[in-house]
Amino acid sequence: MLRRTKILATLGPASDKPGVLEALFEAGIDVVRMNFSHGVAQDHIDRAEAVRALSKKTGRLVGILCDLQGPKIRIAKFKDTKVWLDEGQAFALDINLGTNAGTSEEVGIIYEPLAKEVKKGSRLLLDDGRIVLDVVSTNGTRIECTVHVGGYLSNNKGINLQGGGLSAAALTEKDKEDIKTIGIIGADFVAVSFPRCAEDLHEARRLLEAENCYAGIVSKVERAEAIEVMDEIILASDVVMVARGDLGVEIGDANLPAVQKRLISRSRDLNRAVITATQMMESMIENPIPTRAEVFDIANAVHDGTDAVMLSAETASGNYPVQAVKAMADICKTTEQQSSVRESKHRMNCQFSRTDEAIAMSAMYLANHANITGIATLTESGSTALWMSRISSGIPIYAFSSHVKTLSKTTIYRGVFPVYFTHESMDHVNVNNELLAKLKARGCAKQGDTFIITKGDLTGTKGGTNALKVVTLGEGLTP
Repeated sequence: MLRRTKILATLGPASDKPGVLEALFEAGIDVVRMNFSHGVAQDHIDRAEAVRALSKKTGRLVGILCDLQGPKIRIAKFKDTKVWLDEGQAFALDINLGTNAGTSEEVGIIYEPLAKEVKKGSRLLLDDGRIVLDVVSTNGTRIECTVHVGGYLSNNKGINLQGGGLSAAALTEKDKEDIKTIGIIGADFVAVSFPRCAEDLHEARRLLEAENCYAGIVSKVERAEAIEVMDEIILASDVVMVARGDLGVEIGDANLPAVQKRLISRSRDLNRAVITATQMMESMIENPIPTRAEVFDIANAVHDGTDAVMLSAETASGNYPVQAVKAMADICKTTEQQSSVRESKHRMNCQFSRTDEAIAMSAMYLANHANITGIATLTESGSTALWMSRISSGIPIYAFSSHVKTLSKTTIYRGVFPVYFTHESMDHVNVNNELLAKLKARGCAKQGDTFIITKGDLTGTKGGTNALKVVTLGEGLTP
C-alpha cells in the first residue's frame, strides 16, 4: 500500500552528514523544510541544490519548504549563561539593560515595545512556558514581575504573552531579506511565522512574486489572534500549519487538541492542505524509538485528516534522523489502513459551480464506491488533485503534469503522487494508454486493474478538466 500522509523533514547539521539525505529520500520524505531561523543563505541554497539533484537522480520529486523566522521576542543574555529563579521571587525585564548583563534579579529584552504592551496582571511565558512571570508593574522600559513558575532560565529564550496581543509584525526585515534568497532557491512552499491576519500572508505573497517566486503560502498558526480569524487565515493560505509550540504557549496546552482538530477540519472544508507540526517525535532526537504517546499523536493527526506531519529537530539535529522518518512512515501507513480513516462525508450536500471541481468530487465518489485501483488526473494547476485529496479515501491519486512547479505543490497533498507527463501531440486514446503505461512501469498498475482518468478537452488550459473515464488495463494496455 502507498502511504497517503506526507512527511516533512527539516534539514540541518544531522542531514548534512554524508549519505543521510539519500537515506531520508529512501525512508520516504515527501517535502524538506529549510528553517531560516538557523544558518546562512548559502546553507539553504546548498541544501536545496542537493535535494533537487537527488530528486533528479532518483526520479522521486521532493518538495522544498522555506520557513521564515518571523518576529522573535526574546530575553537577552546572562553574565553566567543561565540563572535559577525561585517561585515567588522578584524578577525584572528591562529593555535598557545590557545585552550580556542578566542576573538572577533582571535580564535585558530584545523587543522594545513589550513594556507598553503588557500591564499589571499580564502573564509572560518564557522558554516555551517553562518559566512563568506575572507582571506587577511597568515603568518606562522596565517590567517588574513575580516568578509564578521557576526553574533555570538561560540566554536568548523566547517570550510569549498568554492570550496573545503583542503587536510584532509577522514579516521582519530579516524575513524580507530571506525572501530574496528564497527567490534564488525557487521554493515550492514558504511558511510565514506568526501571521495575525490575511494581510500578513498577502504581503508575503507580494514580496515573493516580486522575486519571481510563486511558491504556495503556508500560514503557521501560532498566535492566539489567528484562531479568532481562523477562516480568514486559511483562505489567504495555500497550506495551513498547526504550529503547536508557540500556539500552545499562548492559548494553553489543554486547549491545543480541540484547536488542532478545528484547524484540520476547517482547512479541509475550505480546500486547503494542512500540516501538523511540533514535537511529533521529540524523544527521537535522543532515542532510536518513539514513545507510545508520540505514536498516538501521529495516528490521531492522520485520523483527523492532516495532509502532512512534520519533523523538526528530529531530522535537523537529532541522533536518529532516518529512524525517525521510518517510524513516522510506519505509523502513518498503519493508521491509514483503518476503515474509519477512509470514510468521507466531505461536501456531500454542496452544489458545485465549477465543472472541474464537480468532476473531481465525482471521481472520488466513484472511487470510494466501486472497484477502482487508482485515479489518474491530468492537471495544469494542481487544483483537481487538491480537491480530490480533500476526500477521505484509500485510493491513490496520481497527478500527471508537464509543469514541475505544479507537481512540486502536490507533494504535500494527502494521497496524491506526482508523475511528470507531457502529451501535447497525443489524441485522447493515446493519452489514456500512455497514462496507464506509466503507472504500469512504476509498479502501480497491472493487467485487469481499473482506473479513473480525468482530463480536459483542451490541453494546457487551467480549470479545463471536463471529462471522466473509467478504463481497465487489458492486453496491449488498450482501455
